[in-house]
Amino acid sequence: MKAERPEALHAHLERGPLAPCYLVAGQEELLVLEAADAVRQAARRDGFDERRVLEAGEPGFDWAELAMAGQQGALFGGGRTLIDLRLPSGKAGREGSEALAAWARTPAPDSLLLVTCLAWGKEHERAAWVGALAGAGWQLVVWPLRRNELPSWIAARMRRLGLALAPDAIDLLAQRTEGNLLACAQELDKLVLAGETGPLGADRLAALLAEQSRLDVFALTDAVLAGEPGRALRILRALRAEGEAPAAVLPWLGSQVELLARAAEASADGQQEAAALRAERVWQSRIDLYGRALRRIGQAGLVRALSGLADAERLAKGQAPGLPWLALERLVVRLAASGRRGRA
Repeated sequence: MKAERPEALHAHLERGPLAPCYLVAGQEELLVLEAADAVRQAARRDGFDERRVLEAGEPGFDWAELAMAGQQGALFGGGRTLIDLRLPSGKAGREGSEALAAWARTPAPDSLLLVTCLAWGKEHERAAWVGALAGAGWQLVVWPLRRNELPSWIAARMRRLGLALAPDAIDLLAQRTEGNLLACAQELDKLVLAGETGPLGADRLAALLAEQSRLDVFALTDAVLAGEPGRALRILRALRAEGEAPAAVLPWLGSQVELLARAAEASADGQQEAAALRAERVWQSRIDLYGRALRRIGQAGLVRALSGLADAERLAKGQAPGLPWLALERLVVRLAASGRRGRA
């Protein structure tokens, strides 16, 4: 069974009975993870008290572990088991394809298989194991929301959280988070924690977001884009003082530098700057901010920044000796000060 939208999968999980296997995949990480969590919760309600996690994306993974996990309960008299198989790339290889197809043909008794993939495209759909799992159970592929779909998604999520936002506040939140669902979900969660059940208009929401964003990674990125090295450094040091980890700062900052680098390359190939930024899903209200950063830093500066980000990430993961916060400070100041008069 192929589900077109997460709502169809949720309805099935509420009605039951559960299928022997589920494949949840897509490029929108938040939607994939939430759909997978819904399967896990349904499995627990249905008596799957044991859970076995298999990291199939790690080097050297032995696909024989899948069959062994399914046989474990039957052999040793264990309870019902949820086998949680993570395959981030969505590519199982020959051995994995055979193992997953074999499972679909003969599901292990008292076991439920959940496969999650964080990369997906048309080439994945052609894999035999994908069709086999969909035929034996359920397949849900979630795609990034289009801009015009984001307000409806925000409205549905806020209703589930008990929030009341006016239409202009919903539009403001959509512009603020620029289509980043994880960032949007976090902002809504902050409103719940702050007890702001509403009704909230755009003015009140703007004030709350401004107050909350003084010390977050989005404010840091805005300071970098705006060419404000002093402010960027103060925010970064405040994040460190609050106990934030470098690994939590790097992904969003890195994604915006990568975005600028792609737009710079497209501009160098003759595409208009604004068109290149729109192609990167930059909101219209932010085109000017990103365009000024693009011109100020330049393509060569962005290439150097990507190298600096990679170095900082290795430090943050402990893969190289050094101080990750110091590397981050140097990178942030260099980016924010790039192209400014009198910079060091």
